[in-house]
Amino acid sequence: MSFLSPRLQLKVAQKQILTPGLVQMVTVLQLNRLELKEMITQEIVKNPVLEEATEEAGEEVTPEELTPLLEAEAETVTDPADKQILEAAVLNDANSLNGSAGDVAINGNLFPDAEETAAAVAEPEPGTAAAEPEAPAATDPFDEIDFGTFFDDYLDPGYKSPASESVDKPSFETFLSAPVTLGDYLRSQLSVSLISDEIRSAAESIIGNLDEDGYLSGSLEEIASVGEHRLEDVEQALRVVQALDPAGVGARSLQECLLLQIESLNGRGGVAWQIVSDQMRLLETRQYKEIARLLGRPMEHIEIAVYMVHHLNPRPGLRYSGSGARVVEPDVSFLKDGDDYIIQMNDEDVPQLRLNPQYRRMLNRENGATKEVRDYVRERYTSAIQLMKNIEQRKQTILKVCQAIVRRQTEFLTHGLDHLKPMMIKEVAEEVGVHPSTVSRAVAGKYVHTPQGVFELRYFFSEAVQGPLGGSTPLLLLKRMVKKMIAEEDRAKPLTDEQITALLQALGISVTRRTVAKYREDMKIPSTHQRRVRN
Repeated sequence: MSFLSPRLQLKVAQKQILTPGLVQMVTVLQLNRLELKEMITQEIVKNPVLEEATEEAGEEVTPEELTPLLEAEAETVTDPADKQILEAAVLNDANSLNGSAGDVAINGNLFPDAEETAAAVAEPEPGTAAAEPEAPAATDPFDEIDFGTFFDDYLDPGYKSPASESVDKPSFETFLSAPVTLGDYLRSQLSVSLISDEIRSAAESIIGNLDEDGYLSGSLEEIASVGEHRLEDVEQALRVVQALDPAGVGARSLQECLLLQIESLNGRGGVAWQIVSDQMRLLETRQYKEIARLLGRPMEHIEIAVYMVHHLNPRPGLRYSGSGARVVEPDVSFLKDGDDYIIQMNDEDVPQLRLNPQYRRMLNRENGATKEVRDYVRERYTSAIQLMKNIEQRKQTILKVCQAIVRRQTEFLTHGLDHLKPMMIKEVAEEVGVHPSTVSRAVAGKYVHTPQGVFELRYFFSEAVQGPLGGSTPLLLLKRMVKKMIAEEDRAKPLTDEQITALLQALGISVTRRTVAKYREDMKIPSTHQRRVRN
């Protein structure tokens, strides 16, 4: 018998809920310099109480002089909710280095309230009479003539058509260059080819099935079935696409790609063509002497042909499909000052925020503001203050993490990459006093300018393996040592993974053969058999 039935049940549970302020703090922390600038610009547009602090000079007011003025203004507020937001603004003003009435900023560039200053100048002192108006001075009759309008009317040709009045100027976007993709480049060549409409349509389908390297990803039968083309038209269209520039595009394998490029150089039937067509396996294993014996050619011809094959492009479409150059602006700089290093945040062009003082009077009910207006302004002030706090918190967190990096990687900053020390995110988090995820967000996507070059902050964090004298060696340095050993090996007798492991263990580094093989594969280094050159 089943006892399943709908019922009500009460229980007590604890849940961790991220508030909107905490979500924003986490989001701001993981932004790099370019993303932070874009976010601040968007917030200035969305929030009317936020504005960018300019560099204009203003009368400096100390926090001691500012606090009585703000307290006197806060006493006129009758709504407790309005008083709470003003107290938050006063607290931010008191924490600033420089300030003036009605301003809150995170960089100390504050200005006096323009309206109060203007009112103080315009309002006469009590007990003083208004000044008598001065008699108008004698004016020159020529000053009353607008010579600019006179000559404009004199030089007017007469009737103007509506078309001449409104001239459509080209948009600025028309002058911007757009990257040319592989598909666009091939279609531009296909548009001037003398082929039938059926083959042109099939060629369009083939171009749409090319990957970023220029290889055909689908079979001809699938392209014919999906595009409703005849198989004969698709095969002829493939030959048309393979004849386009760049040479090798539209290939279905590496061998076909190399053969297309050799054919474009009028090398069909030559030594290089025969090597790629019939002796590809021997070419991969570098058995050049065996290739010369099978083809009946002297070794000099084989070396010339192999040199030619090595200079072919195995990924012909990547030139048009690449992501392009990546713009990197360092967020931090490590500057050497004697024996010490100075950490400097590169935030000169990052907009510095302050609160607009003109909206403060809208929080006062006596000024006639409705409840909806006061609630909106209060919410905007709260959001602005929270954003400014999060930006300052981001700056302080990055500075603390960078201070820990400098203390641990001083030798690397002074002498170079060979002196990099292993460092874990967990260790830095314990030293700074935050969670490891906070350190991970603080270094994500951010770059630092050092005397050794520009590096990503995450580059300094590396796992450790047991090194000589009981010390530890960073994983990055271990990979560099393996790569250096392979680069200096004898091509006729390349080092095996066991031999590399023995050499590392002789240096006091405790690794296994499987670990060396894994690092070699991560660096995309061929195996011993593939690296061997047979004479």
